[in-house]
Amino acid sequence: MSALTVTDLPLPGLKRIERRIHGDARGFLTRLFCAEALAAAGFTHPVAAINHTFTATRGTVRGMHFQRPPHAEIKLVSCIRGEVWDVAVDLRHDSPTFLRWHAERLSAANGRALLIPEGCAHGFQTLADDCELVYAHSHAYVPAAEGGVRPDDPALAITWPLPIVGLSPRDQSHPPLTGDFPGIVLTLPRETAAPR
Repeated sequence: MSALTVTDLPLPGLKRIERRIHGDARGFLTRLFCAEALAAAGFTHPVAAINHTFTATRGTVRGMHFQRPPHAEIKLVSCIRGEVWDVAVDLRHDSPTFLRWHAERLSAANGRALLIPEGCAHGFQTLADDCELVYAHSHAYVPAAEGGVRPDDPALAITWPLPIVGLSPRDQSHPPLTGDFPGIVLTLPRETAAPR
Protein backbone atom coordinates (compact mmCIF):
# COMPACT_ATOMS: atom_id res chain seq x y z
CA MET A 1 0.00 0.00 0.00
CA SER A 2 1.26 3.49 -0.85
CA ALA A 3 2.29 5.82 1.96
CA LEU A 4 -0.08 8.45 0.49
CA THR A 5 -3.62 8.04 -0.83
CA VAL A 6 -4.90 10.78 -3.14
CA THR A 7 -8.60 11.62 -3.54
CA ASP A 8 -10.02 14.14 -6.01
CA LEU A 9 -12.27 16.79 -4.46
CA PRO A 10 -15.01 18.97 -6.03
CA LEU A 11 -12.71 21.81 -7.14
CA PRO A 12 -10.48 20.92 -10.14
CA GLY A 13 -6.97 20.09 -8.95
CA LEU A 14 -7.90 20.11 -5.25
CA LYS A 15 -6.90 16.83 -3.60
CA ARG A 16 -7.22 15.18 -0.22
CA ILE A 17 -4.01 13.44 0.76
CA GLU A 18 -4.27 10.69 3.37
CA ARG A 19 -1.17 9.39 5.04
CA ARG A 20 -0.52 5.87 6.17
CA ILE A 21 0.44 5.93 9.83
CA HIS A 22 2.83 3.20 11.02
CA GLY A 23 2.52 2.93 14.79
CA ASP A 24 3.50 0.70 17.66
CA ALA A 25 4.00 1.03 21.41
CA ARG A 26 6.87 3.49 20.85
CA GLY A 27 4.83 5.97 18.77
CA PHE A 28 4.40 6.36 15.00
CA LEU A 29 6.00 7.28 11.70
CA THR A 30 4.20 8.89 8.76
CA ARG A 31 5.43 10.38 5.50
CA LEU A 32 4.64 14.10 5.17
CA PHE A 33 5.90 14.48 1.60
CA CYS A 34 6.67 12.11 -1.28
CA ALA A 35 7.74 13.89 -4.47
CA GLU A 36 6.78 11.00 -6.75
CA ALA A 37 3.27 10.47 -5.35
CA LEU A 38 2.53 14.18 -5.07
CA ALA A 39 3.81 14.96 -8.59
CA ALA A 40 1.22 12.51 -9.90
CA ALA A 41 -1.37 14.42 -7.82
CA GLY A 42 -0.37 17.82 -9.19
CA PHE A 43 2.52 19.07 -7.03
CA THR A 44 4.74 19.30 -10.09
CA HIS A 45 7.28 21.90 -8.93
CA PRO A 46 10.10 21.53 -6.41
CA VAL A 47 9.33 22.57 -2.86
CA ALA A 48 10.41 26.21 -2.57
CA ALA A 49 9.47 26.82 1.07
CA ILE A 50 8.08 25.01 4.10
CA ASN A 51 6.25 27.06 6.73
CA HIS A 52 5.08 26.09 10.21
CA THR A 53 2.24 27.95 11.95
CA PHE A 54 0.98 27.87 15.51
CA THR A 55 -2.46 29.22 16.43
CA ALA A 56 -3.32 29.37 20.12
CA THR A 57 -7.07 29.98 20.22
CA ARG A 58 -9.98 27.82 19.04
CA GLY A 59 -12.14 29.57 16.42
CA THR A 60 -9.31 31.67 14.98
CA VAL A 61 -9.48 32.13 11.21
CA ARG A 62 -6.39 32.75 9.09
CA GLY A 63 -6.90 33.50 5.41
CA MET A 64 -7.94 33.56 2.67
CA HIS A 65 -4.53 34.01 0.99
CA PHE A 66 -3.07 33.48 -2.48
CA GLN A 67 -0.23 34.68 -4.71
CA ARG A 68 -0.81 36.18 -8.15
CA PRO A 69 0.96 34.84 -11.26
CA PRO A 70 3.71 34.43 -12.13
CA HIS A 71 4.23 33.59 -8.45
CA ALA A 72 1.06 31.50 -8.02
CA GLU A 73 1.77 28.53 -5.80
CA ILE A 74 0.68 25.01 -5.07
CA LYS A 75 0.33 24.33 -1.34
CA LEU A 76 0.33 21.10 0.62
CA VAL A 77 -1.24 21.85 4.01
CA SER A 78 -0.94 19.43 6.94
CA CYS A 79 -2.15 19.70 10.52
CA ILE A 80 0.39 18.22 12.92
CA ARG A 81 -1.28 19.27 16.20
CA GLY A 82 -4.94 19.87 16.97
CA GLU A 83 -7.67 20.09 14.33
CA VAL A 84 -8.62 22.66 11.69
CA TRP A 85 -11.34 23.35 9.10
CA ASP A 86 -9.15 23.89 6.05
CA VAL A 87 -10.71 25.81 3.15
CA ALA A 88 -9.78 26.35 -0.51
CA VAL A 89 -11.63 28.86 -2.74
CA ASP A 90 -11.36 28.58 -6.51
CA LEU A 91 -10.38 32.00 -7.89
CA ARG A 92 -9.37 30.80 -11.39
CA HIS A 93 -11.30 32.95 -13.87
CA ASP A 94 -11.87 30.12 -16.38
CA SER A 95 -12.72 27.39 -13.86
CA PRO A 96 -16.14 25.72 -13.85
CA THR A 97 -16.06 26.07 -10.05
CA PHE A 98 -15.07 29.78 -10.00
CA LEU A 99 -15.76 31.29 -6.52
CA ARG A 100 -16.81 27.93 -5.05
CA TRP A 101 -15.15 26.66 -1.90
CA HIS A 102 -14.41 23.28 -0.37
CA ALA A 103 -13.31 22.44 3.17
CA GLU A 104 -11.78 19.42 4.87
CA ARG A 105 -11.13 18.63 8.52
CA LEU A 106 -7.41 18.17 8.97
CA SER A 107 -6.01 16.89 12.23
CA ALA A 108 -2.98 15.29 13.73
CA ALA A 109 -5.14 12.22 14.37
CA ASN A 110 -6.66 11.73 10.90
CA GLY A 111 -3.41 12.13 8.93
CA ARG A 112 -5.05 14.14 6.15
CA ALA A 113 -3.59 16.99 4.13
CA LEU A 114 -4.99 19.28 1.46
CA LEU A 115 -3.20 19.78 -1.86
CA ILE A 116 -4.29 23.20 -3.13
CA PRO A 117 -3.65 24.11 -6.76
CA GLU A 118 -2.44 27.42 -8.16
CA GLY A 119 -5.19 30.01 -8.42
CA CYS A 120 -6.98 29.05 -5.22
CA ALA A 121 -7.14 31.05 -2.01
CA HIS A 122 -6.47 29.18 1.23
CA GLY A 123 -7.42 29.68 4.85
CA PHE A 124 -8.40 27.72 7.93
CA GLN A 125 -10.26 27.88 11.24
CA THR A 126 -8.89 26.20 14.34
CA LEU A 127 -11.31 23.71 15.92
CA ALA A 128 -9.15 23.31 19.04
CA ASP A 129 -6.68 25.40 20.99
CA ASP A 130 -2.96 25.12 20.19
CA CYS A 131 -3.06 24.03 16.54
CA GLU A 132 0.02 23.64 14.36
CA LEU A 133 0.14 23.42 10.58
CA VAL A 134 2.97 22.71 8.16
CA TYR A 135 2.76 24.05 4.59
CA ALA A 136 4.93 23.00 1.64
CA HIS A 137 4.91 25.69 -1.07
CA SER A 138 5.88 25.33 -4.73
CA HIS A 139 6.92 28.97 -4.97
CA ALA A 140 8.78 31.36 -2.68
CA TYR A 141 6.75 34.04 -0.91
CA VAL A 142 6.67 37.27 -2.92
CA PRO A 143 5.06 40.13 -0.95
CA ALA A 144 4.16 42.11 -4.09
CA ALA A 145 2.25 39.09 -5.47
CA GLU A 146 0.24 38.48 -2.30
CA GLY A 147 -3.52 38.73 -2.42
CA GLY A 148 -6.48 37.75 -0.33
CA VAL A 149 -10.22 37.62 0.02
CA ARG A 150 -12.18 38.09 3.22
CA PRO A 151 -13.11 34.83 4.92
CA ASP A 152 -16.54 36.30 5.72
CA ASP A 153 -17.19 37.67 2.21
CA PRO A 154 -20.90 37.15 1.36
CA ALA A 155 -19.97 36.38 -2.25
CA LEU A 156 -18.17 33.25 -1.03
CA ALA A 157 -20.60 32.28 1.76
CA ILE A 158 -18.06 30.01 3.47
CA THR A 159 -19.68 28.02 6.25
CA TRP A 160 -17.30 28.29 9.18
CA PRO A 161 -18.03 25.74 11.95
CA LEU A 162 -17.46 28.26 14.77
CA PRO A 163 -17.90 32.02 15.18
CA ILE A 164 -14.84 33.72 13.66
CA VAL A 165 -12.34 35.09 16.17
CA GLY A 166 -8.79 36.38 15.89
CA LEU A 167 -9.02 37.70 12.33
CA SER A 168 -5.91 39.77 11.66
CA PRO A 169 -6.15 43.41 10.53
CA ARG A 170 -4.63 42.34 7.20
CA ASP A 171 -7.28 39.65 6.65
CA GLN A 172 -10.04 42.10 7.62
CA SER A 173 -8.75 44.70 5.15
CA HIS A 174 -9.44 42.76 1.95
CA PRO A 175 -12.25 44.47 -0.01
CA PRO A 176 -15.44 42.53 -0.69
CA LEU A 177 -15.68 40.73 -4.01
CA THR A 178 -17.85 42.45 -6.60
CA GLY A 179 -19.50 41.27 -9.79
CA ASP A 180 -16.59 42.57 -11.85
CA PHE A 181 -13.96 40.50 -9.98
CA PRO A 182 -11.95 38.97 -12.86
CA GLY A 183 -10.44 36.10 -10.93
CA ILE A 184 -6.91 34.84 -11.37
CA VAL A 185 -5.59 34.27 -14.88
CA LEU A 186 -2.93 31.60 -14.67
CA THR A 187 0.02 31.69 -17.02
CA LEU A 188 1.52 28.62 -18.61
CA PRO A 189 3.34 26.42 -16.11
CA ARG A 190 6.92 27.58 -15.73
CA GLU A 191 8.47 24.46 -17.29
CA THR A 192 6.27 24.65 -20.44
CA ALA A 193 6.19 28.42 -20.99
CA ALA A 194 7.14 29.49 -24.51
CA PRO A 195 10.62 31.02 -24.87
CA ARG A 196 10.81 34.83 -25.09
